[in-house]
Amino acid sequence: MSAKVGVDLIKLDQPIAFDPADQAKIRDMLARYPADQRESAIMPALWLAQERFGFISQDAVDLVARSLDVDSSVVAGVATFYTMYHLEPVGRHVIEVCTNVSCALLGAQQTLEAFERECGCHAGETSGDGEFTLKAVECYGGCGWGPVVAIDGRYREPVRAADVSAIVQEVRMGVRENPG
Repeated sequence: MSAKVGVDLIKLDQPIAFDPADQAKIRDMLARYPADQRESAIMPALWLAQERFGFISQDAVDLVARSLDVDSSVVAGVATFYTMYHLEPVGRHVIEVCTNVSCALLGAQQTLEAFERECGCHAGETSGDGEFTLKAVECYGGCGWGPVVAIDGRYREPVRAADVSAIVQEVRMGVRENPG
């Protein structure tokens, strides 16, 4: 049964399922926690669902809930609380710019605006070519080295407006900074 939370999650037209390898990963996740604390596996299971399906839809919430044998409202609550879970389809690359106070004082707004120009979309949107989703986010914990930018989950700091054009070009070309 689907849970209704404060955010309307997207319902897909086609059913989704974890493949046998993903099901084994879910079993491994559950094995890390006491049997009466199955909810502890919600976050890694949501990561797996997001990796597999691209974003967290209502169907993904229901699948995770069934896989963990927990109520879907609990899974939906976690998915909608944390900004690291994408609740709608995203571009091929996700760029997140910290705009919290420390980064703001160090030029985050100018950095964000430079990304908007280079990516061709505003914060909260996906570019017309589907290449980039740009997000303004809260603190990444790099307050002394801001502005902090995460690109596909990899952090860079400090990122100044003047750095953005080269960074976007690197991303378009598939160059990864700090591989590891």
